[in-house]
Amino acid sequence: MQKYLPILRSCPFFNGMRDDEILSILHCVQASTTTRPRGSYILRAGDTTEVMGLVLSGSVLILQEDLWGHRNILSKCTAGDFFGEPYAATSGTVLNVNAVAEDDCTLLFLNVKRLLTSCPTACDHHQKLIRNLVSVLANRLLVFNDKITHVSKRSTREKLLSYLSSESVRQASLSFDIPFDRQQLADYLCVDRAAMSVELSKLQKEGILKTNRRHFELIVGSAS
Repeated sequence: MQKYLPILRSCPFFNGMRDDEILSILHCVQASTTTRPRGSYILRAGDTTEVMGLVLSGSVLILQEDLWGHRNILSKCTAGDFFGEPYAATSGTVLNVNAVAEDDCTLLFLNVKRLLTSCPTACDHHQKLIRNLVSVLANRLLVFNDKITHVSKRSTREKLLSYLSSESVRQASLSFDIPFDRQQLADYLCVDRAAMSVELSKLQKEGILKTNRRHFELIVGSAS
């Protein structure tokens, strides 16, 4: 686990912990690493899980899929991001999402049940980890709240502007990159890709934004 410490130090889950504390707690929660190839399912809807995953390299999409193959992307996890924590923290809860490897990835799995039971050594860093877990779960709620805000808009145009405005604020810049390609962005906003492309073209012609693949630049002015 030593080689993953640079990533773990920057992860909110291990906030305020020394390297020796991180390594100790990884043993406590039965941490294990695994690799998954691009396109493989890591967690499947309908299953239950006692572990949550931490992305060490690559990226993971959290999405819902129906029987006809329609996708609703809830979030994208890159190095240092967790996934599956709400389900792992609630014993027996059936997943209603899939976790899919977007790229070849390396993952760290942590047994949340071990975390939520009393530590036999009553270690201080165990208590820190529980507090950090609450923070991680709260942040997950904020992420989903943002998505609800965007998809609740009435039109494709409004959904796009809501999402891009939010990303601009989050990254503190009018010029920024987004984590999604065009199809993924359409799946995230729950809109048709062709209709979204039309709206993006209109927004560019109206001088509201400039875009090149995943890069966007918002131009201050009317977006009505």
